Amino acid sequence: MESKEQIKLTDVLNDEIQGQDMVRAEVVRYKSFDGLEIPAIYYLPHQASAETKVPAMVWVHGGPGGQSRQGFNSFLQYMVNHGYAVLAVNNRGSSGYGKTFYKMDDLNHGDKDLKDCIAGKDWLAQQPEIDGEKIGIVGGSYGGYMTMAALTFTPEEFDVGVNLFGVTNWIRTLRSIPPWWEAQKEALYLELGDPNSADSVRLREISPLFHTDKVTKPLIVLQGAKDPRVLQVESDEIVAGVRKNGVPVEYVLFEDEGHGFVKKENQIKAYSEALKFLDVHLKGDKGVPIEDGESMTKETDI
Repeated sequence: MESKEQIKLTDVLNDEIQGQDMVRAEVVRYKSFDGLEIPAIYYLPHQASAETKVPAMVWVHGGPGGQSRQGFNSFLQYMVNHGYAVLAVNNRGSSGYGKTFYKMDDLNHGDKDLKDCIAGKDWLAQQPEIDGEKIGIVGGSYGGYMTMAALTFTPEEFDVGVNLFGVTNWIRTLRSIPPWWEAQKEALYLELGDPNSADSVRLREISPLFHTDKVTKPLIVLQGAKDPRVLQVESDEIVAGVRKNGVPVEYVLFEDEGHGFVKKENQIKAYSEALKFLDVHLKGDKGVPIEDGESMTKETDI
């Protein structure tokens, strides 16, 4: 205490990872369609420059009222280390920016919150180090919903979609809230709508499952078979619907996972499959892509 000397006792970084390879995220802000300022976290690969442009992904957090921060995210770092810039948007409705901002997407999901994500894509396209012709969207849970909403309601805005266990049918999801969520059900109904009332009409309109015929861009879906929040049937049906369009679709199903992938071997599998998909369908790396109808479902028992 007297010397003020600091001694590092532990190092939790994997020996195979070099600290200098990690990317430190930057907080940015951009204007949305109505002038509202949207905060976001920007990850940029070290090699990116005006001379060496990179593809990019818009990341949408879960929630709906979640928040992306500068803390370590293994999936985002993985994408960045493989040459993809990432803009983690905190669209209206995100927590951490006051009650007014938090309530701005109430009873309006799939509209203004989606426009915030599109504005993020437009911001990315204006950056000199980004290839504006190669920008996709990715997210889990509510972020997965936003991915599917983007591909169905604004099918030409993003070049690919990565849907991690995303909601595709709000009526079914809200009606299947498990008993241990009863304390949160009322809040969810206030924010999203009551599926047992006239709100069901709007909930159907904003559910991507009923608009799969609009999807024109490549899609990969990753799902846990034991997910109690976003049921497997959500992903099963969205894959089947989009597949009818002749669009490249890949489906990775983990039999031993719930809402999110917690087992390290499954995380590695999920990230690797998503990266291979992006390398083919966004980055445009040469190779032999998976044919439509082949290996659409990869059930893992690892």
